[in-house]
Parts: sequence; C-alpha cells; structure tokens
Amino acid sequence: MRPATLVRLALAGNRTDTTRVVLTALSALLASLAGLAALTVLAIPKPAGDAWAESEQYRNELLREPGLRGGTAFALLMLAIPVLALAGQCARLGAPARDRRLAALRLAGATPGQVTRLAVLETGLASLLGTLVGLGVYLVGRQLLHRPDERGRLALPTDVLPSTGALVAVVLGLPVLAAAATALMLRAVTTSPLGVSRRTVRERGPRPWAGLLIGLGLACFVAVRPLLYWVEGNDVVLGWLVPLLFLAGGLAAMIGVVIGTGWISHTCGRLLHRHARGASALLAAGRLLADPWAGSRTFAALLAAVIFGAGAAAQRAYFATQDQVEREQSRLAGVAADINPFYLSTMDLVDAAVAVAMLIAAGGLVVALVEGIVARRRAYAALVATGVPRATLSASVAWQALTPAVPAILLALTVGTMLGRGLFPSVSTGGSSTVVCDATAALCDDPATRDQYTRIVQIAEAERAIPVPLEQLVWLGAGALAAVLVTVGVGLLFLRVSTAADELRTA
Repeated sequence: MRPATLVRLALAGNRTDTTRVVLTALSALLASLAGLAALTVLAIPKPAGDAWAESEQYRNELLREPGLRGGTAFALLMLAIPVLALAGQCARLGAPARDRRLAALRLAGATPGQVTRLAVLETGLASLLGTLVGLGVYLVGRQLLHRPDERGRLALPTDVLPSTGALVAVVLGLPVLAAAATALMLRAVTTSPLGVSRRTVRERGPRPWAGLLIGLGLACFVAVRPLLYWVEGNDVVLGWLVPLLFLAGGLAAMIGVVIGTGWISHTCGRLLHRHARGASALLAAGRLLADPWAGSRTFAALLAAVIFGAGAAAQRAYFATQDQVEREQSRLAGVAADINPFYLSTMDLVDAAVAVAMLIAAGGLVVALVEGIVARRRAYAALVATGVPRATLSASVAWQALTPAVPAILLALTVGTMLGRGLFPSVSTGGSSTVVCDATAALCDDPATRDQYTRIVQIAEAERAIPVPLEQLVWLGAGALAAVLVTVGVGLLFLRVSTAADELRTA
C-alpha cells in the first residue's frame, strides 16, 4: 500500500472520526505548549557572577533565581500529564465504528499490519498537526507577550528561545510517542474481516500490586531530605539525583493510584453484586466486573491532578507552619520578623495550575463517559426495548461512575498528602542569633554610634509538626467529585439519544 493511500485512509471516516482527530490534535497542542514552556524556562542562561547571582531582567522570582527554575519546569511538565491522558481518552472515541472500518479494509484485502499502521498513522498525524499548531501559537505568543515594564523587566521569559534541537524534539517527539503508545495498545488486538477481537482475555480480576508502586513513590520522597544532608555541597549529585527521585517517586505514585483504581473498580463491582438489590446497581456491578480497567482509563487524568493538588496542599501547610513558627519565635525574642512571602505566593500559582489540570481532566472524563455510552448504545437500546426504564439505565451509569470514583479520589488525596509530608514531616526553625539595633535609623547606620545601640539576640530553636490541611483537601476532593457528577450529567444527556429504538438497526 502506497504512503499516500495510507494517509488518505488514515484520515477517512465519519464525523466521529473527525472529532477524534480534532480532539487528539488539541491535546497534542496543549501538551506541546506545556513542554515548550518548560524548555523556555530551562533555556534561561545563568547570569554572570557568583552562585547567588540572579537574572534581574524578570519580575517573577521563579524566573530570577536559577535554583528555582528546575522546579518551575517540572511543574509545567506535570501539567502535560492530564493533557496526555485526555489524548488517550480521545483516541478511544468512536472505537467501534473505527473497528468496523478496519475490518472492512481487511475484507478488501488489507493485511493485519497495514490496518495497524493505519490506526497508528491516524494518531501520529493528528498529534503532529497539534504540535505544529502549538509551535505556531508558542512563537506568536512569544512576540505578543514580550512587554517589558518601565524598569525593563519581563513577566515571562520571552527574551530566550530553546535550541532548535529542543523544539524539534517536542514537535516530533510527541507524535512519535503517541504513535508508539497506539501501537502498544494494539499489540493484543487482532483485526480480521469479521471484526476486531483481543487475543487474550483476563480471567481474574486485578490484584492490589499497585500498592508496591505507591510505596516506592513514598520511599523516593522520604529519601530526599536524608540525601540532601548526606551529599551536602555535591552539586553534581544534587543536580541529577534529587530531580530523579522527585520524577521517579511522583510517577510511581501516580501510576500506582491509577492502576489501583482497576482493583478498586473490581472490588466495588463484587460488593455491589453481592449486596445490591436494585436493578441499576446490579447492572453497574456487571459492567465494573466485566471491565474493571475502565475506571483506570477514565479517571487517570483526574487522579493525577488530585495527587498533585494534595501534595501542593501539604507543601502550603509546611510553608504556612514555618511562617507562623518564625513569627512566634521572633516575637518571643523581641525582634521584628523578616518573613518572605515568596513561597506562599508561589503556592497560589501552583493551585491555579491544579485548577487548570482538573478542568482538562474533566474534559477527559466527559469524552470517556460519552464514548462508553455511544459504544454500548445498541445494548442500552435493547434493554429499553425489553422494558427496562431509562431511569434505571441512568442510575446504573451513575453507579458505575461514582462507585469507584469516591474511593479512588480518597486514595489519591491520601497519597498526595503523604508525598508532601514525606518530603517535609515537620518544621524546624530558630537556633540562631541576630543583631538588633535599638535606635533610630540614622544612629544605626552611622558606624561611629551603631555599636552603642546594638545587641545580639538569641532565637531559640523550635520544632513543630505540620497539621494536615483538611480544609484544602476537602475542597480539592469536593471539586474532583463535582467534576465526576457534572460528567455523569453530560453523559446522561447522550444516554437518552443512544437508547432510541433506531439504534437496534444500526450496523
């Protein structure tokens, strides 16, 4: 099959296929913007001078201080996780119709490898279109946002540009990654002239081995502080080992929670099947037992955002406790507290990033739930035709979404909080001395009179446990649950259309 024919067939299809391509391209666009923003932060050159020199051309301390840029870039890359999860949800949109189209191609003489390449090429081309548009948006936005203030300082690093290799790696790397992920997901799928089937069938439910990944993630975060004391002054080790622990620990915990949702779904399905009495709950139990991994696929982006938000809430609690303890110790010593609000104000930006991630995750939830309803529309229509009320089907959809969502959100909140507390279990401050001048500013600034009015004040050492940020966690969990409820409501709108009697005659 010629390459031009492959491209034409990959982009063929109905309106659902077009929607899938557009949503996949949009997801790739957002992911490329996050990656390009992170690379731009890392591309800021280190200013000349000593190790404490700052880039004074920026207004934000996150950009001025070289030591904070790595964390800023890491946070931007974390924003790409829910976007990539959204791309995975979009790739499943209209899967039954696509499977029938691929089966028709097999009937027309295409080989299994050719139809697999068609599916991979569709995802790769859609992602490439999104990354190219994302690169254009980045370059145009860089020019539009380059607005120095009266002091010549910039709000964003619009004066630097990542290397050409880095730009090419993002624009081409994301489509290659998306295509490879599609090929990996299709490894157990056989496309025959009679339809699409899977080679392997899971005979038993998921096992709770995801707890090992969660434990590994927590261990990585707990090991950061002892490592900082152990290799103090070794910039080479601190430059790669600590970021590696953060990345490995965060990814391990997130993957563990997402995979653990499959076990949660299967367990909830067993409990519902054993104890439920209503028809809607029993229908939901059957779906949860038949496909327990649907919860992992559906809630992946949302759970990643919840973990990140819970960890941010734990960090905010640490900074707030540190601020409070320093003020109390300074007041007891009789000196003015010199508190830097930088870290608490930075957490406001982190909270805004979490809100954006949850909005993106909510979009992925809508796509996943609607796709599941549309994919099973003939089964739903058959149930309605045999006398099952639509209200019962609506309740079963709600049961199927909310039953695994509630414990999964609680697990994500717990894991995120433990990650934050594992990094900073307590606050230690004080144990130092400071010089205080009890006179006017003129006398204190004059070297001839300053020594007459100065005294050395000892600030006692204090240690305090960090409280659990229950209020922030409740609000975060309520927001995640509200996203699930809104998604269920949107899905029920499609359920009524998908249960029409005409669907029984749909090929």
